Amino acid sequence: MMLHVLMQGRQMGRLTMDGHGQPQFAYEADWVALPDAFPLSLSLPLHRDTHASATVAAVIWGLLPDNDNTLHGWGARFHVSPRNPVALLAHVGEDCAGAVQFVTAERLSEVLSGDADGIEPLTDEEVASRLAQVRHDVGTGHWLGDIGHFSLAGAQAKIALLRLDDGWAVPSGRIPTTHILKPPGTDYSGFVENEMFCLRLARAMGMPTAQSDRLALGDETAISVERYDRVRTDAGWARVHQEDFCQALGVMPQIKYQNQGGPGAEALARVLWDNASQPRRDVEMLFRALVFNYLIGGTDAHAKNYSLLFGGSGEVRLAPLYDISSALPYPQLQKRKLKLAMKVGSHYRWWDITLNDWRATATAMRLDVDEALTVIASMCLHLPSIAEQQRDLMVSEGIDHSVLDQLLAEISSSCQRCLRQFAAGH
Repeated sequence: MMLHVLMQGRQMGRLTMDGHGQPQFAYEADWVALPDAFPLSLSLPLHRDTHASATVAAVIWGLLPDNDNTLHGWGARFHVSPRNPVALLAHVGEDCAGAVQFVTAERLSEVLSGDADGIEPLTDEEVASRLAQVRHDVGTGHWLGDIGHFSLAGAQAKIALLRLDDGWAVPSGRIPTTHILKPPGTDYSGFVENEMFCLRLARAMGMPTAQSDRLALGDETAISVERYDRVRTDAGWARVHQEDFCQALGVMPQIKYQNQGGPGAEALARVLWDNASQPRRDVEMLFRALVFNYLIGGTDAHAKNYSLLFGGSGEVRLAPLYDISSALPYPQLQKRKLKLAMKVGSHYRWWDITLNDWRATATAMRLDVDEALTVIASMCLHLPSIAEQQRDLMVSEGIDHSVLDQLLAEISSSCQRCLRQFAAGH
């Protein structure tokens, strides 16, 4: 099996499976010769003739759902092996994270010419029905009869749609999805409001984040997140390329957590120092994001929840933050047992992290330790009042839930606890 790999509507390369069932990727010579050419992934350099199949596998598996139920459901539906990423992408790879599309030989001319372009409007009831289905069965995620071929990475239940001026639609061909809709899980009350609050709070603290809103359709609610890898132009929506840090480092998504062998803060910082167009700015922003996630109890900030954006002239920068939420409002997640996705200093356990751990992390990220501690102290001092402002703003917009008051109390307590370490000279 061979798939054509398109990037921003141009032929970039070819994806195949070798005789041992391992994925192989090669760039087209015409793509490499372009003055503005950039790689599919930093782990797959443009001017290397061959790429290790393990690295190719990490990149393409990173575009597929990190959920066995979804993969097995797709395998049964498309009559392919759920462990064959190339076969899966043949059915769902025309709309992925970033600007890449995987297209079969049979559809190539249609997609390139625009003949495959289409928009299938959905009623609010149809969107609500999809949210209900994916909420009850994460493995749904793809509907028979849809004109589009979509894949969303990650483990959470979600759907991707095109936002129209008057509603929602399923796009196809060169037309991308523009928003990701995530219904709440069953275990954590107020998840939609929690994630929306945390994203807005991070933005208010000066960190770029994905734009989000609360969507209510009938009995269904969801957080609607505008994709930062899509941009509106005079000609319509266009794709912007991106990859997460697991892909950039050639790490399989199943080991995204550092304590399972995945990347930590030092590895992410090294990618930025080596590749970002403005490395110091981005490493400092990454450090701020790590501190923010610590103070709000964001325990799922693993390497797949940080990404890179690729510009048209080869620029590489840290992408806006996304998938931020707090574990602190939920008593079933005991604070003293909470573990972060990435180690801070020598500790994963949230309760055990000290200023010495932050000193070690700043040093590992090649940042000035005193400046790093100033960032932490400043965030501790300002976060509670800005959190209150964001809560009040959400309530004024009619977005209210008891989880918001719990978040305020827990974040304030977390900041005070950290400030006491400064007072004690730790």
